[in-house]
Amino acid sequence: MAKSAVAEQSPTPSTPRWKTISFWVLRIAFALLLVAAGGSKLTGNEQMVQLFDAIGIGQWFRIFTGICELSTAILLLFPATIGIGALLGFGVMVGATIANIFILHHDFIHSSIPAIILALIAWTYRSQLLKLVRSGDRNS
Repeated sequence: MAKSAVAEQSPTPSTPRWKTISFWVLRIAFALLLVAAGGSKLTGNEQMVQLFDAIGIGQWFRIFTGICELSTAILLLFPATIGIGALLGFGVMVGATIANIFILHHDFIHSSIPAIILALIAWTYRSQLLKLVRSGDRNS
């Protein structure tokens, strides 16, 4: 008998305990990193101000990015919002990778690795994301 789509895409009660714990540790670690990164942007850390000056869009984008990072951190901690948090974080990291490669000419590995991990988390929770899309279709 085939497994349901939800059972294949998100952790279930049959998931081994070590995987569940590892996934929680990964999400908490990402949340802490994102709180630190977002916090430094929102508090006006001089290095962040200079970095966003170099990007050239304006300091409003530093604030926006900081809010997105903090939102991602919060969303990753709640089971009902992991998918959307991972997707938001993926978008932020893809943007950071693009800025690092094409504008800043910096090392992009520090943003591309988290982007890949967040994409994998979003893929794991794709059923959660698809439910949001489907519920949006019904409300239109």
